[in-house]
Amino acid sequence: MGAALVLFLIVPAPPALRAHHAFAAEYDVNQPLTVSGTVQKFTWENPHAWLIVDVSSDGGKAVRWSFEMGSPSGLTHRGWTRTAVKPGDSITVDAFRAKDGSNKANARTVTLPGGRKLFGGFQSTPGAPAK
Repeated sequence: MGAALVLFLIVPAPPALRAHHAFAAEYDVNQPLTVSGTVQKFTWENPHAWLIVDVSSDGGKAVRWSFEMGSPSGLTHRGWTRTAVKPGDSITVDAFRAKDGSNKANARTVTLPGGRKLFGGFQSTPGAPAK
């Protein structure tokens, strides 16, 4: 039993476990943003899904944004499927920007083609619907 505990303490956690965190650790509730753009990629993976969107800047150049989302299980309970958005879809994302100022944010709501809105964040994302 003791050897198993020592091994547990010294073996590094897999990346998926290390990557899991709460909203407040990385995102700023005081920096909400709304962007509209074109889906480049939607990754349905644990511990969190990711939505990659190209947004046109004022100069017409595409700026790539990465939106961290909830877990696939949590998203499924809120109406998402792995095919809810596809590359080329035009969407709008309401989100909270990363504290480091990068083009990364935590998605709150995503307006899909056709106008349907789905919650896309973590359980700890401000505005999360009750379970």
